[in-house]
Amino acid sequence: MEPMLEVFNDGKLIFYSNAKWLHPLFELENFLSTNNYAPAKLTVKDKIVGRAAALLQVYFGIRTIKAGIMSELGKEVLDKYEVKFEYDKLVDRIQCRTEEMLKDEYDPEKAYTTIKELAGK
Repeated sequence: MEPMLEVFNDGKLIFYSNAKWLHPLFELENFLSTNNYAPAKLTVKDKIVGRAAALLQVYFGIRTIKAGIMSELGKEVLDKYEVKFEYDKLVDRIQCRTEEMLKDEYDPEKAYTTIKELAGK
C-alpha cells in the first residue's frame, strides 16, 4: 500500500505516514521538530491536498508539494503563498468538513489552531 504522505530531501525518502485525514501532517510536524531538516528544502508527496492540508504545509514552511488529488481551494492557498506544486487531478472540492470550514481562510496560523482543536491535539 502506498503511503498517504511521503517526504523527500534531495530525492531521498526521509518520512512517510499511512495515517488518515490530516494526521500525517501532524506526524510530519513532530518529525520536523526532532530532526534538522529545513522544511523549505523538502518535497511533500501527499495523496490529497485540500484547503486544510495546503494551509498546514504553508504553516510548516513546506515550499514544494506533489499531490495526487488537489482541490481548487487548496490550489488557491498554494498560489497565494507561491508554493511550487503539481497534481495528478484537480477537483473543485474535497468532501471533507475541514475543506468547508476553512473555505475562506487564508491565514495558516489561524487554520493550524482550528485544525489542531478539531484533531484534539
